[in-house]
Amino acid sequence: MIGKLTGTLSDKNPPQVLVDCNGVGYEVHVPMSTFYNLPELGSKLSLLTHFVVREDAQILYGFASAQEREAFRQLIKISGVGPRTALSVLSGMSVAELAQAVTLQEAGRLVKVPGIGKKTAERLLLELKGKLGPDIGASASVGSASQVDILQALLALGYSDKEAALALKALPGEVGVSEGIKLALKALSKS
Repeated sequence: MIGKLTGTLSDKNPPQVLVDCNGVGYEVHVPMSTFYNLPELGSKLSLLTHFVVREDAQILYGFASAQEREAFRQLIKISGVGPRTALSVLSGMSVAELAQAVTLQEAGRLVKVPGIGKKTAERLLLELKGKLGPDIGASASVGSASQVDILQALLALGYSDKEAALALKALPGEVGVSEGIKLALKALSKS
């Protein structure tokens, strides 16, 4: 319903900010990653938003980037994960770190986030697999465009997200696509 707010930052009190849009103040809950990058009070601000209507409340969540908002939306689709938990996850790690944890199936990284236990972490990894991995996180967690192409080629060849990501880690920094695929396949055939 409300997709974006642009206005003046009137107040910031973690995890809430108050955005004045032409005389109407909107209370917006933001993850700490967005909160730390806010401008000074009185400055212009633009946030992408997600509006949640519950029986007892109507809450607006704000994000600095489209990737953050998309990760939030993917998180709240998971059974047992509400907006507060999703905000906690995005406050504890960046979208790139979350995507990398999902790709490599690293539950230990998610358990470090307050409010996330071992079972919830495993459910998050299972539910988010293929939804955050290469598409949202690839550009941030993988260095160059050629590495993204190599990752997509390995996935297309049937390797899992985890296998492809591990093979990418073993590659030298600036390698071409065709040479990178050859080296990655060689590394994968040894394991």
